[in-house]
Amino acid sequence: MKVGFIGLGIMGAPMAEKLIEGGHQLYANTLHEVPAELVQRGAIACRHPQQVVDEAEIIFIMVPDTPQVEEVLFGDNGCAAGKLAGKVLVDMSSISPLETKRFAERINQLGAAYLDAPVSGGEVGAKQGTLTIMVGGDEATFERVKPLLMLMGKNITLIGGNGDGQTCKVANQIIVALTIEAVSEALVFASRAGADPARVREALMGGFASSRILEVHGERMIKRAFAPGFRISLHQKDLNLALQGAKALSLSLPNTATCQELFNVCAANGASDLDHSALVQALEIMGNHKVSG
Repeated sequence: MKVGFIGLGIMGAPMAEKLIEGGHQLYANTLHEVPAELVQRGAIACRHPQQVVDEAEIIFIMVPDTPQVEEVLFGDNGCAAGKLAGKVLVDMSSISPLETKRFAERINQLGAAYLDAPVSGGEVGAKQGTLTIMVGGDEATFERVKPLLMLMGKNITLIGGNGDGQTCKVANQIIVALTIEAVSEALVFASRAGADPARVREALMGGFASSRILEVHGERMIKRAFAPGFRISLHQKDLNLALQGAKALSLSLPNTATCQELFNVCAANGASDLDHSALVQALEIMGNHKVSG
């Protein structure tokens, strides 16, 4: 199949590579140059999104935020300027559910189908092809695209109509942020009390407090391994979507707001581009104590 991929960052590049490994012809576009390793494996570099749409049958988008998706879709030489009729656009970015519905309507009017399919699993999941993919759109389009999604992920769920995939991703990011905060508090407490945080984490991994975040991000906190798998700045963006949505729905998300403030502390101290597990640094600043193995 001829497939397109727009946005080849930390997540997008390994996801696109999985499509090549699946035997598909890839047409690629990104803000800067298409990575040489993808071209060497057979990807065809395109000058702009319109060229990707003209060549491919199913086009994936993986960019940072709502404005970038809108630019890819409707900007100069964007997807909407291409030969869209009968094709499928799949936005795998994490963006506004409300704007997603609006984008889908505009793309449908141009004769193409639209799925929102944000992912969870970070850079590791993208490289291993084990991402969780949360999809919004009609079932027929989902079934058409699912074989390609299965190359990039393992847990693939059709949530509902357009926008519901993005809503699910926002819910995911609330849980992830609050769990990172809980693990941070626990390890700061244990370390400040004089216990070895590495052994505390090891013990907790065998009990009811066990979680993937305790396993992976707890180890990051102890080893101070904050090279970004998922940047704090991107998690701030996702929590903004949660808090804006809560306001529109007349909901209170008090602990989500607290996590956002802790991320803000990290950002104020120059940590925006660190992994979101570095949220622990905000608690370390407030407690004047650094978790240490």
